[in-house]
Amino acid sequence: MKLNIALSVAGTILLFIAASLCQLDVCGQTPLNTRIIGGEDAQAGAWPWQVSIHVEDNFGSYHSCGGSLINKDWVLSAAHCFKRNDPSNIVMYFGRRSKSGPNPNEISRKASQMIKHPNYDSSTFDFDIALVQLSSSVDFTNYVRPVCLAAAGSVFAGGTETWVTGFGRLQTGGTAADTLQEVMIPIVNHIDCNKAYSGSITSNMICAGLLNVGGKSSCNGDSGGPAVNTNGSLWIQSGIVNFGSERCDDPKHPSVFARVSQYQDWIKSFTGNNPPGFVQFPSNGFTSSLSPLLLSISLTFSIIPFTISLCRSS
Repeated sequence: MKLNIALSVAGTILLFIAASLCQLDVCGQTPLNTRIIGGEDAQAGAWPWQVSIHVEDNFGSYHSCGGSLINKDWVLSAAHCFKRNDPSNIVMYFGRRSKSGPNPNEISRKASQMIKHPNYDSSTFDFDIALVQLSSSVDFTNYVRPVCLAAAGSVFAGGTETWVTGFGRLQTGGTAADTLQEVMIPIVNHIDCNKAYSGSITSNMICAGLLNVGGKSSCNGDSGGPAVNTNGSLWIQSGIVNFGSERCDDPKHPSVFARVSQYQDWIKSFTGNNPPGFVQFPSNGFTSSLSPLLLSISLTFSIIPFTISLCRSS
């Protein structure tokens, strides 16, 4: 009887582990990446989770915001990108490098539903996060694959190198980028960022930029896109582009992002049995947000590869 109970408990734990590891074998990897404002052109496949979100209306289709692929069915973006609650006019492009093309590795999907965080405040940009479900699943390639997400409790110290990507404006009041842009900017600690914005930066936000220097930042059209950091060989999304000053390269105001690690439970509540890969930052020696005990148990049992294959096909 004791053996049966032990096996039952172990089986339950293993199912929990398998669900938590669903994306960890694929997320945050950039096979084609050998290594915005003030940024430069990204190479094809360098940021395979980057999404270009388009809105279709009577005047045609146009890039509205960025986003990031977090599993085969869901895109993460900003709540302020979606003025309407109707997803029928939203089209998402994956594997896109250039707006004008050609984009031989590109695929597209329409949205089946769009979910804004219920506490989103349009006046303060607090809880500025949204999920968009795809009309059908995507297949992962070297050019289309999910990013890992910062797990709850992740800490991004001031000065940490952060990469921001998007199709936004190249300068304040200027034209939007035709080619996907990439730029590296350091994390700005919470105290300094909060001071720069007169106390309006909440615990749900994270900042990055060249404070008192300027010249590199996100800008209009980059909203909803990812800010990512490296953790060993993995890329982990720490932020979602939210807002900045009216001047995109303003040296007194860094870019502000939604702090992804604050929303782990909320994201998992919608992604079901195929959750994104959540990874602790900085690394504590383990590749996921699971405790060392659970990971130790997972390595003891040989059925884990089988359970992982189940969640990949779900």
